[in-house]
Amino acid sequence: MRAVAAPNNSGRPTSIVIAGGHSAGHIEPAMNVADEIRRLDPATVITALGTVRGLDTTLIPARGYPLELIPPVPLPRTLSLELLRTPGRVRAAVAAAGEVLDRVRADVVVGFGGYVAVPAYLAARSRNIPIVVHEANARAGVANRLAARLTTHVYTASASVPLAHAQPIGIPLRPAITALDRAAARPAALAGFGLSPDRPTLLVTGGSQGARRLNEAVLGAQRQFADAGIQVLHIAGSKNPMSAPARAGGEPTYVVLPYLDTMAAAYAAADFVLCRSGAMTCAELTAVGLPAAYVPLPLRGGEQRLNAEPIVAAGGGLLVADAECTPQWVASQVIGVLSDPPRLSAMAAAASQAGARGAGVVLAEKVLEVAREHNTRS
Repeated sequence: MRAVAAPNNSGRPTSIVIAGGHSAGHIEPAMNVADEIRRLDPATVITALGTVRGLDTTLIPARGYPLELIPPVPLPRTLSLELLRTPGRVRAAVAAAGEVLDRVRADVVVGFGGYVAVPAYLAARSRNIPIVVHEANARAGVANRLAARLTTHVYTASASVPLAHAQPIGIPLRPAITALDRAAARPAALAGFGLSPDRPTLLVTGGSQGARRLNEAVLGAQRQFADAGIQVLHIAGSKNPMSAPARAGGEPTYVVLPYLDTMAAAYAAADFVLCRSGAMTCAELTAVGLPAAYVPLPLRGGEQRLNAEPIVAAGGGLLVADAECTPQWVASQVIGVLSDPPRLSAMAAAASQAGARGAGVVLAEKVLEVAREHNTRS
């Protein structure tokens, strides 16, 4: 077990404010770090800062953390009327964030980007409260590019992220993922999904909402998968209802689910994955050593492609453009990998080498160290 930093001597609990809202890509690593902090030091007071936009009010309370809401401040990327209104909105949000920091006597602000991060960073800076930043994406957003100018405590998913003072550690993940032994968990996982232990398994997932492109491509190739003896575990997404294709007796199973609360069992059952390449997906798959065919979402300046490229370069996956992810491509490329056990094994090993399991603990320990220093001085 890693050593825990020495407790503070100020006579009051260490107080940590975590700012990482709006999207699951910001919230999930933020809450994973909060969980690690709580595990290392249960006496620490953790407060989450969020907005009414996005998933903050849904995901954060579900993880058991108090949520303080401030006005959202989306930052326009072009010259517009919205941009002219931004300074006033920023001032209001900074004031609201500052009130929270004062009330909880924050010892550190830990930011993960998103709408809520800029006000939190600016409020902390004006109060000489230290800032710790984590950037999960290959291309840093506006909030974290700003924060990297305000602190030297900057942590990133990989060494390729161009931020000042950046230290690459990976992305904080849930213990269900970091502790997963795929080989040991595989028999129970397959049985739980009604899948055979004797067939290769393809996992298809487009995230919590699903991805129509992936769904259509795999359904279009479902007959070829059946003929090749490959079974499919297809998480279609809550916004993309679909039914499993008919199967004759003795043919490989095709399981369709709308959503899974935790992906650990699906990862244990799978041999290969067809998926988007969001930062969390890439981090989880490499942490558990699962090779994948990555289909980047063709938005946000190609950010998802940047997430997947280092994994593919290391030999841990395939990369295909969204428009080229057709039933024909899936049938030829994905079936080709799943039908070649030595190639599949080599890709799994390469994926594992590209991953990192300990980011949550590393970041939690650093946050506690910084917070306790401030707590002792204040």
